[in-house]
Amino acid sequence: MIEIIPAIDIIGGKCVRLSQGDYDSKKVYNESPLEVAKEFEDSGIRRLHVVDLDGAASHHIVNYGVLEKITSHTSLIVDFGGGVKSDDDLRIAFECGAQMVTGGSIAVKDSELFTHWINTFGAQKIILGADVKDKKIAVNGWKDESKVELFPFLADYIQKGIEKVICTDISCDGMLAGPSIELYKEILSVYPELYLIASGGVSCLDDIIALQEAGVPAVIFGKALYEGHITLRDLRMFL
Repeated sequence: MIEIIPAIDIIGGKCVRLSQGDYDSKKVYNESPLEVAKEFEDSGIRRLHVVDLDGAASHHIVNYGVLEKITSHTSLIVDFGGGVKSDDDLRIAFECGAQMVTGGSIAVKDSELFTHWINTFGAQKIILGADVKDKKIAVNGWKDESKVELFPFLADYIQKGIEKVICTDISCDGMLAGPSIELYKEILSVYPELYLIASGGVSCLDDIIALQEAGVPAVIFGKALYEGHITLRDLRMFL
């Protein structure tokens, strides 16, 4: 059964969503991310993906207070990303209750540091964020496209011990136009043991079913929930 992971993206302490990573497209869905997290928990959700969008833009963790509220007032297993660029950022995230931390830009810009985190904390606590546009890795809150190709990037970090990867196709994210199933199939055909977490584009229950049928282990989604295209009741079949 595919693992269901709702997302809470945070700007200014509020639960928001963007389209294709564009901060100008921000839409606020709830003033209280904790309220949203509790609603997820009450519906049987066990995992949560929290993204500090202010942190991603500022190059350091910002909304750690929101993270701490969620982890101290729910039993959700939280993975946290956005702005984790230093040992201090990582320490803050773990101290504020994150069970896992996702690194994307840092894995491109400072491979030595990110590899140190993998070796120190283990593959169960460090997730590789592979945000892609035309199969190239994007960094800095998706504002910049690097020259790093997706498949060599994955190969390098799998060799270094990474087991979990969140792969977001930026062209799909927040667009409610369906996920990049063919891309995920291609990744899993090369790395069948990878715990691949699909992210971006989920628009309806059928998209999640299609990802499950494609053998994708887990899926992150947000906008489809917040816009009512998927209900928490719909997700019970996966829980």
